[in-house]
Amino acid sequence: MNHSSSRSASRNPLRMLAESWRNLTQRWLSRRAPRARAITLNHSRLFILPTRAGLGFLVVVVLLWLLGTNYENNLVFALTFLLVSIFAVLPLHTFANLTGVHLRLLGTRAAFAGDFAEAEINVSCEGRREREWLELSWPPEQGSRVDLCEQQSADVCISLPVVKRGRVQAPRLRVESRFPLGLFCCWSRIDLDVEFLVYPRPISAGPLPLGEAIAEGEFGEVQRGGDDYAALKPYQAGDSLRHVAWKQYAAGRDLYSKDYERRTDTRLWLDWDLLDGRAVEMRLSNLCDWALQAEKQGIAYGLRLPGVSIEPALGPEHQQRVLQALALYPERGQ
Repeated sequence: MNHSSSRSASRNPLRMLAESWRNLTQRWLSRRAPRARAITLNHSRLFILPTRAGLGFLVVVVLLWLLGTNYENNLVFALTFLLVSIFAVLPLHTFANLTGVHLRLLGTRAAFAGDFAEAEINVSCEGRREREWLELSWPPEQGSRVDLCEQQSADVCISLPVVKRGRVQAPRLRVESRFPLGLFCCWSRIDLDVEFLVYPRPISAGPLPLGEAIAEGEFGEVQRGGDDYAALKPYQAGDSLRHVAWKQYAAGRDLYSKDYERRTDTRLWLDWDLLDGRAVEMRLSNLCDWALQAEKQGIAYGLRLPGVSIEPALGPEHQQRVLQALALYPERGQ
């Protein structure tokens, strides 16, 4: 017990230091590359360093120089100087390949929790210069590569795994290029203000709740024998004496009995109260699964949440409205 507690205590300072460094980096990036839905890369937003291949290239150059010095071989010296000159001009080409690239957020696609959400981004550049080996990603996820050779603009879809429902703000997007030889990597971390709408993860709760429910307003079918007073009808033998209209009979009118009815709503309602006793997130996941089932089967359905009521209907717009209400239900995690 003491050993494990001392180990956790020794790790805490490292975690705190890492968290402080992360926050400091984010604040610095926010000042250097503020959030915007359209960004043009320039020298203030770009960074460049040698890659592992570039460092290995330098090691080879040093070995060649030592070899040429040891054996006094002019041909090896010439090759060494040639490689050094190539290495010296490569950063300029790699840096120029990203400079002036314009990125603009076109839109996002909603997703279910536990799935991948997608953002569509337009990549373009001005001028006649070709741009190659451009890669966009949300690390550590694999990104998408685009080349602007025959066209000056291209649309790219980038996916990000989402875990929790609601509105999810995407992290900074990494844009990088290793053109032309992969010895240098020029990159930028930009914030295109990408926000995803994440629906609850569908979890089966059994078949659709197609039982009758008490109607609200004028909707529903009328059935006899309910609790709501409807009208007076002529008394018939066998009517309950409790339903006899004695006041009207005492006033000298014919003998009548009171008729009662009730309205039942046969439409499908996905009601919050049908899942009483379950956790909030589980209820939302079950309601989400029911909504997908009803839409697939072509059954008009409505949604009732605390403070939210959506009338039964069908269609993509109605489904999106229902799923959005489930995604934005305020009591997440309770």
